[in-house]
Amino acid sequence: MDELMYYLVTPVNLASITDYLEYMSIDIYDWTLVFALLFLIVELTDDALTRRFSGERFFETLSSLVTQIPFYFTEVVVFSAAVYGYFTIYEFIPWKMPVNTMGFLLVLLMADFTYYVEHLCLHRVRLLWLAHSVHHSSGVMNTATAFRFSLFDPVVSATFHLPLLLLGFHPMFIFAAEILIQAYQFWIHNEMIGKLGPLEWVMNTPSHHRVHHGSDKEYIDKNYGGILIIWDRIFGTFAKEDKIPTYGLATPMTSKNPITVQFHEFYKIFRDIKNAKGVGEVMGYVLRPPGWQPEHKNMKE
Repeated sequence: MDELMYYLVTPVNLASITDYLEYMSIDIYDWTLVFALLFLIVELTDDALTRRFSGERFFETLSSLVTQIPFYFTEVVVFSAAVYGYFTIYEFIPWKMPVNTMGFLLVLLMADFTYYVEHLCLHRVRLLWLAHSVHHSSGVMNTATAFRFSLFDPVVSATFHLPLLLLGFHPMFIFAAEILIQAYQFWIHNEMIGKLGPLEWVMNTPSHHRVHHGSDKEYIDKNYGGILIIWDRIFGTFAKEDKIPTYGLATPMTSKNPITVQFHEFYKIFRDIKNAKGVGEVMGYVLRPPGWQPEHKNMKE
């Protein structure tokens, strides 16, 4: 026990630990991508064997993968800017969290909670939903859906993790934690893996995340967790998988055009803002949840 405590709290060489975390997190993410693509091949093979395979599912899968192209370029630019910005700000923060194993475990836990808050806001604030709706627009739930990102996602993520920096956590700890949480997401986007017993109580699992992607009334706005599902259980946003979800948006978006996939929600919000009566309605369309309508429109309906 004494040796464990010594390992957890003993400060480490800053240069060596940040270098190690950089290479470790990137290696984990790269290998996760490899295994995710291999698992996708298994899923497509299973589709063919069970006669679920169709042109619709294939092109939906391809559409999800294509979103990685604009996302990747945005990610490179935003991540480079975030590295520079985070390290610059970190130098001016007078308090610093410990740079040791315990410090990293703490920032990983807090980054997972940050992911929960970010994810909830992505669903509850329409301006942010512009980006996140891309991820939810697929009517197919397989590993390719985990690759389905908006080109604006990196900006949102970099912004939401700023509070961890202001708390004094080392930037490389924050980046490594964020990469690990994102890497975790790849294995929970599928229909092949069933429920996992006791793990369902604590961890985010494929079953929990299938619920999150459901457009059924009882599944909408549920299960926002990243690695842990405990945040949803604590804050009342948890729902268990009782039936096969209907995947996609409440109003289905069936286009496979990559431009439409990226910007379909922009057209809708611009239309609503154009028809808004006053600043209050404009702010409502921008900051309230998707689907919000002014009272006078609800009365007509």
